[in-house]
Amino acid sequence: MPISIKPRLPLRSSPLSTWQGSYPIAAASSNPLLGLFPTTITVPSTTNSLSNHSVSPSRPPSLSQTPSTPSSNSPDSPDSPKSPITHSSSPSPTTLPTISPASSPAHTSRPQSPFYSTASPASSLNNHMSAPASSSPLQSIDPPIHTHPMVTRSQNQIFKPKQLYLAETPYSEVEPTCVSQALKDHRWRQAMSEEFTALVSQGTWDLVPPAPNQNIIGCKWVFRLKRGKDGRVERYKARLVAKGFHQQPGTDYTKTFSLVIKPTTIRAILSIAVSGGWKIHQVDINNAFLHEKLDEQLFMQQPARFIDPHLPHHVCRLQKSLYGLKQAPRMWFRELKQFLLAHDLTNSRSDCTLFIYRQNTDWLYVLVYIDDILITGSNPIAIDNLITAMSSKFFVKKLGELDFFLGVEAIQTSAGLFLSQQRQIVGSFQYLSLTRPDLCFVVNLLSQFMHNPIDLHWQVVKRVLRYLNGTKFHGLLLRPQTFLSLHGFSDADWAGDKDTSISTTGYVMYLGSNPVSWKATKQRVVARSSTEAEYRALAAASSEMVWILNLLHELGIHPSTPPALYCDNIGATYLSSNPVMHSPMKHIAIDLHFVRDLVDHKVLRVSHISSKDQFADGLTKPSSSARFTYLRSKIGVADGSSILRGCVKEKISAISS
Repeated sequence: MPISIKPRLPLRSSPLSTWQGSYPIAAASSNPLLGLFPTTITVPSTTNSLSNHSVSPSRPPSLSQTPSTPSSNSPDSPDSPKSPITHSSSPSPTTLPTISPASSPAHTSRPQSPFYSTASPASSLNNHMSAPASSSPLQSIDPPIHTHPMVTRSQNQIFKPKQLYLAETPYSEVEPTCVSQALKDHRWRQAMSEEFTALVSQGTWDLVPPAPNQNIIGCKWVFRLKRGKDGRVERYKARLVAKGFHQQPGTDYTKTFSLVIKPTTIRAILSIAVSGGWKIHQVDINNAFLHEKLDEQLFMQQPARFIDPHLPHHVCRLQKSLYGLKQAPRMWFRELKQFLLAHDLTNSRSDCTLFIYRQNTDWLYVLVYIDDILITGSNPIAIDNLITAMSSKFFVKKLGELDFFLGVEAIQTSAGLFLSQQRQIVGSFQYLSLTRPDLCFVVNLLSQFMHNPIDLHWQVVKRVLRYLNGTKFHGLLLRPQTFLSLHGFSDADWAGDKDTSISTTGYVMYLGSNPVSWKATKQRVVARSSTEAEYRALAAASSEMVWILNLLHELGIHPSTPPALYCDNIGATYLSSNPVMHSPMKHIAIDLHFVRDLVDHKVLRVSHISSKDQFADGLTKPSSSARFTYLRSKIGVADGSSILRGCVKEKISAISS
């Protein structure tokens, strides 16, 4: 006679099953019904056709169908449509209770999951269903009594399936690598049509028959997702790019260069704009390279998927510049420069990509980074007039006030302008150091082993990534300044490289209290003394300071006192001003002594400070955690987590103090 076993809810501490989270785990088996016994499971409707399932304790469980005669418990009986499950621990099979979807109220609240396994090994099955040594029927097994006060979710009949979150990117946010992939999405097809229409409307080329003496250049479609500062996709951009590597020098091009604004110039002008309370406008030139006619005669293949059906074998004779051509950046900058000079702007001698406009007391600055342009100044009307004039000449896209420029996020707060690149951790360290001077030394160190890195270097890279992950909300905070004075710190680590005994030069320049320039680099020769190493670093810092000083003069900033350069080496300080010290340093190159000329002409002054107050110390050598944190705050790196979260506090100036 079969013994009825009441279905019980599984308990986490029950020895009858193995648990992971709130679900029992069972190994692979050919029987999908025995793995979770004695808990209740849902049996699909197809199991109604199964007959007696016999399990032998001496071998792994398996499904076997044996003929049976119709009875009250058989599937042929109209009173019992369910299939029995038998245990073969004795010669005569023991019938176990029927399993039905409604046998447990707990199952109704737990949907089935395709990742949910219902199999069990034979050993686990024996622990679950083994019969006593005698031939007595199978007895009911009660779970252990809990003595601790903890209440599990299963005791409250709370069952939730595990949610597996897969790191998958939607297809619509993946940049296609070929035309066939792009044609599957209507947004990329629309972007291709817009690009081709713009090229045709600009008269970029005309179709001519090919000739044997022509060097035909190839072309390809490049697809890019334009994202905003929050990482969301703003625009789908398809660009037709010429294969410039097919060009022949001397025939297809002569001069090539690409002028971009210097990072120091950007930080200096942003600091001036913040101090003056000026608005910083950002504009973008659509199809910038299409505005200038070519000096050379070039031929290109017709773009894929846009071949003229009436002239399929003709080639494109380029009339205007196109992206990918080696002379394209030069041609575009020449066109933009002529336009700005025609509107009474002057080209800076310190930075060729900076244009300055001055009328009485009004100043206007234009910074050019290829086709991305920043415009700021003291007169908002002059800025609007310039943008209107540019719109009449070029296809200008007004981006409003500065918020995201060259991968740098700019946030205007009551404390100043906060610059950060926390979303660019995986990118190049060198690019990330535009707003993170605390990475300057380690970037210089790792850059020396780029061509042949070993495991030690990869460990350093991982350590830097861990540091960036912990400080991903840090950035540069440019505060308004009352007096825009210029000063800097110069330092050197004598023979810091144990392999070559070459010293490391480091300096950081400040405009007021805002850092505008920093650098860490190896010296070219081996210094014979610490004084020589410090003096070489002083010469490099003096050269940078003179350049910044000339830039400030062009921008209309004239410091009332000569800029100060601080050094923590007494010998280098004396050498910069005392000619008597020249005798022991005859081996130093004469060109390094221009520092003394600058000091004599009162262009700058060199002063001595203690080593603990040397802010450039972190740019020349590794430091302890406490020392590094102190120097990081002093060189202008601030924690902007509250700024980036939109919670701007009035006491944010205490972040980097």
